[in-house]
Amino acid sequence: MVFDSYVVKNGKKLRRGYTTGSTATAAAKAATYVLFTGKRIARVKIDTPAGIELDLEVDILEIKEGYVVASVLKDGGDDPDATDGIEIIAKVEEIESGIELLGGKGVGQVTKPGLAVEVGEPAINPVPRKMLKTEINKVLPADKGVRVTIEVPEGEEIAKKTFNPKLGIIGGISILGTTGIVEPMSEKAYCDSLAINISQAVALGEEELVLVFGNYGKRMAIDLGFREEQIIRMSNFVGFMLKECVARGVKKIILLGHIGKLVKVGAGIFNTHSHLADARLETIAAYTASIGGREELINQILTANTAEETIEIIKEAGFEEVFNLLAKRVSIRAEEHVDGELEVKSLLFSMQGEILGRYGGW
Repeated sequence: MVFDSYVVKNGKKLRRGYTTGSTATAAAKAATYVLFTGKRIARVKIDTPAGIELDLEVDILEIKEGYVVASVLKDGGDDPDATDGIEIIAKVEEIESGIELLGGKGVGQVTKPGLAVEVGEPAINPVPRKMLKTEINKVLPADKGVRVTIEVPEGEEIAKKTFNPKLGIIGGISILGTTGIVEPMSEKAYCDSLAINISQAVALGEEELVLVFGNYGKRMAIDLGFREEQIIRMSNFVGFMLKECVARGVKKIILLGHIGKLVKVGAGIFNTHSHLADARLETIAAYTASIGGREELINQILTANTAEETIEIIKEAGFEEVFNLLAKRVSIRAEEHVDGELEVKSLLFSMQGEILGRYGGW
């Protein structure tokens, strides 16, 4: 599918964008092509995990013996963030074989565990890494290899406006994106579009819906055997979607999500955007303490880098039962939020797809 930069949501025309992962991929593919063909190009096409083809403008900055430098500007569409409009540069050098990915100036380095990337590695997430290698291989001669260094000139300054320093990602931004495409998220329009999916599911006769935050949750739900027609994306708008389910006659739902998101609901937080509220570690620590966790364990949880990191801490201490307790609290708080008009089951999982806790007799 060719990229359509506009999408109409509830009568409003909103512009799509593309992720830092897509931007870095386009720059790297263009530089690789020029390195081995010697031909300058003004645009480059890449495929994204969303099944959408991007055709992006590229600037070839430097052509030298053995390496090429190219750049592409990131465009967030009508969902601008701190990275909107920044330049992402790829320096591609010829090596004997394979594809090496490095993070240069302005790309953060991971210094703490619990993230999708190992400690010591550049903060280029798994999906962008796969995109980079897949697209580079399309233009890389079979008997050649490349070392790709991604740079973001403004990255170190921009990272100060993000949660990267708190997460232990130092020196720059992360290269992100699970679909490669940035969907416009004008809040009202986006919420309305989410609610329409509930109506469609009800019209199809679905009696129990599975509410997920995004792509990870959807994949997990499918792996668990749920049909796509049952699975509804709620993004950060948990409270809104719970009430919309009630308004549309839904009686039963399953809240399914990564512990780092879903545990917020257990604390009574119904818009889970990180800029609005965050009580993940405190909530996990409180419920671990409630079942006998001692001070040393609680302090370990409270000083963890991420909710994901607390999983191993809790397992090593033998307190895995807290995950089911957290799932129970998620269900109770969600049911209270809609005055008991929904029966809510819940399931928490890890980034590795491990089921941690569940509640609701399933």
